[in-house]
Amino acid sequence: MGRRIVIVGNGEVPQGAAEAIDAADMVVRFNESRNFGLSGNRTDVVAVCNTGRPALTMLSSPEWRASRPVTDCREIWSVRDPEKFSSLHPALMLTRPELADFCDDYTDALAAFAADIGKAHVIIDRSVHEAVDAALVPFEPGDYVVPSSGMVVVASVLAQAEGAGDDVVLTGFSHEGWDGHPFAAERRLVDSYIAAGRLSRLQRTDFVSPLEGA
Repeated sequence: MGRRIVIVGNGEVPQGAAEAIDAADMVVRFNESRNFGLSGNRTDVVAVCNTGRPALTMLSSPEWRASRPVTDCREIWSVRDPEKFSSLHPALMLTRPELADFCDDYTDALAAFAADIGKAHVIIDRSVHEAVDAALVPFEPGDYVVPSSGMVVVASVLAQAEGAGDDVVLTGFSHEGWDGHPFAAERRLVDSYIAAGRLSRLQRTDFVSPLEGA
């Protein structure tokens, strides 16, 4: 029997899902974990944007550093491979000059913070990012800057989970937000993985009995 892994995006989760999420073997959250509480409390991994303004904002925030997801987790994952983002910077300055600080790298600072509070620090390899880029092509992503952190984490977890027989479940993924992410194509890619039985989305029927739902 493999593990049940729930990846919790920062969007809306089904009402009453907290207990089912907390019952998982592993729970992955993102950045500020904005729906923490409503989506349960268990946190094994906090996956963070380790470049640009999101990283700087989190590292500069005593509230984030002391937040329960961060203090409770076992691992902090840096989603953006520093070498990959360094290589993206020159072309990005030609096409999106307003993103001058987008590739500013805070990986070392996050690794030091993780070490200080006794957490493991993991960098998701650029090969995962590039595999997501390739997987998105059939779904017509158009021009975009980078895949979302959520999509990179999903790909990373799936790559490890399938050999181990793990059950991967998503919730809190609205596939909406910043225009530099190809959200419409990502939704279609995730739907294709669901159709192939590689993962699922958390539904009320997963944790509400027929009598309760009546």
